[in-house]
Amino acid sequence: MEWLVSVAGAALVLFILRDVFHTLWHPTRHGGLSRLVMTALWRLSPVFTSRGAASGLAGPLAMVTVVALWAVTVVAGWALVYWPHVPDAFVYAGGMRPAEYGRLLDAVYVSLVTASTLGLGDVAPAAGWLRILAPLEALVGFVLLTATVSWILGIYPALARRRALALRLSHLSRTHPSREQVDSPAGATMLDSLAAQFSVVAVDFLQYAESYYFHDVDDRTSLAQQIGYALDIADEAAGARHPDARLAAAVLHTALEDLAGILDQRFLKTHAPFRQTLEAFARDHGRRSGAAGPDAGPHAGQ
Repeated sequence: MEWLVSVAGAALVLFILRDVFHTLWHPTRHGGLSRLVMTALWRLSPVFTSRGAASGLAGPLAMVTVVALWAVTVVAGWALVYWPHVPDAFVYAGGMRPAEYGRLLDAVYVSLVTASTLGLGDVAPAAGWLRILAPLEALVGFVLLTATVSWILGIYPALARRRALALRLSHLSRTHPSREQVDSPAGATMLDSLAAQFSVVAVDFLQYAESYYFHDVDDRTSLAQQIGYALDIADEAAGARHPDARLAAAVLHTALEDLAGILDQRFLKTHAPFRQTLEAFARDHGRRSGAAGPDAGPHAGQ
């Protein structure tokens, strides 16, 4: 029975390590625990307050919650590994009575001190196999800290790229390029640039799936608010006379279709045509019904 407790603790640790691996280092997978927490907080956020205010915190709060769950579960798992073997398999500093340290709380203390690499020295493993496992827990704690930092360093640049693309679309929608300007070599270059940026954002949603659950409160930096303009200008350029502009429009259409496919497969599950999927993405991120950005359409106001 004692070994079953230790095995259960080891299973908890392996579960968390698998979740960390799939969340951070597997390019096309999404960790089960992180996905559950992110999705739950994203869906619950508008229940308690307005979409903009709550969803703006959903992503950061979910990341903090996931990291806390990782840490707590790792500590609890190792504590279960130690618990059946305290105090007999450990040595204690002078003045301490080992018989008084056989509770689960004492195993949690040993696990917490080890995982945080504090090394206080008041309790140390004596059994040979525990002398191997304890340093492994310290290594897992260090890996968890490093993984958290790398997660943050990966997600926030991805968010910056997405917001930069949205701001670029906002600039275009507010300057209203004419049909003649779009139907030109310069217009083709602009459309090619947009297609390349959408390709990067699509990869970001694959590599950093958790970035989906970050809401952009400012309409100008919200891809959900601005993506309709990209589709409108691609539709407009599809009928251009200049062959480079038509080709660039086709490439932009394809980039938008690929992005919609990734969004639908990984997050939305609409199984709808790509235009409806992009609409669902916009609604999920709080876009007003029928709004395509600050100025609807590529030539609004002309």
